This record gives sequence, C-alpha cells and structure tokens, in this order.
Amino acid sequence: MDSNKLQEVAFEIILSSGDGRTLIHESFQLMREEKFSEAQQKLEDANESLVNAHRAQTGLLQEYANGEKIEMEIIMVHAQDHLMTTMTLKEVAEEMLVLYQRQSVNH
Repeated sequence: MDSNKLQEVAFEIILSSGDGRTLIHESFQLMREEKFSEAQQKLEDANESLVNAHRAQTGLLQEYANGEKIEMEIIMVHAQDHLMTTMTLKEVAEEMLVLYQRQSVNH
C-alpha cells in the first residue's frame, strides 16, 4: 500500500473517531441535564461514527492478511490511538449514563 492511501485511511479513522468523540462529549452534557434519552441517542450516533472508523481499520487488516505490505507511519499510529481512546471513552460514557439514571431515580 502506498503512503498516500495509508494516510487517507488514517485520516478517515481520525475524522470518524473524532466525530464520535464529539458526540460522546455532547452526551455527557445531556446526562448532566438529565436528558437521558437524548444522551442515549448521542451515544448511538457516536457508535455509528466508531463503526465507520473501525471499517477503515478492518480494511487495512484485511489487506495485510492478504499479503499486502503496509509500511507503518506515525499518522496511522495516531489514528489507532485516537480510535482506541474514543472507543474506551464510549464504554465509560455508557456506564456513566446508567449511573446518572440511577442517581436521578434516587433523588
């Protein structure tokens, strides 16, 4: 795979995971406002963005598995870090939504 194609995939991962991260932070704000159904929708939208990023990542893995030589570049390392951090943030946000909902019921 040439450098331009690899960079294109990396930026797709960064863009999609960045969109997801923004939606997750919007979800946190909605949780604080006790707008739980809207917060849940933001998390679902964030998941769609992360699925898009994951598809781009999976495409690279499939090419590698098929014998394509892929030279790693720092932008791809950054993209992978961005994706994994955002995926972890989404998992935390899902747990926080449950906690906010419990807290709301108990008050």
